[in-house]
Amino acid sequence: MRLPRSTAGWTMAIFGVLAVVMGVLGLTTPETLLKSLGFEVLADGSRAEGDYTTTFVTASSMASFNMGVYYLVAVHHEWRAFYRFTTVFRLVTFVVFTSLVVAGQAPGRFFGVAAWEGLGAAATGAALWWDHRKATG
Repeated sequence: MRLPRSTAGWTMAIFGVLAVVMGVLGLTTPETLLKSLGFEVLADGSRAEGDYTTTFVTASSMASFNMGVYYLVAVHHEWRAFYRFTTVFRLVTFVVFTSLVVAGQAPGRFFGVAAWEGLGAAATGAALWWDHRKATG
């Protein structure tokens, strides 16, 4: 794996590594991930039949792991179109996750996930602008 070749690449690499790490954390210890997001963790065996919280955390963690790998592959190839695409959709994610907190459907600490997405999108967007400015100016 080569180091990122642009400022935008660095923002994507950081997010990619963190997504992989959080994915591994959720796959290996879903309770730790739930606690870190502010969700209640129930004792072993106390979940009601039909409660698929652990299944959902596992699926989300696998998606996080995969997304992290996609980001790192994009960085390896300096795939700037992917950087732009993900910047837009990370902003959409920020809006959706913030709405869940505001509507009371997620705990307040879950806003940290929304903030991470929004700040990450802003950082990558600013880095794309900066890289473009350096290349043309």
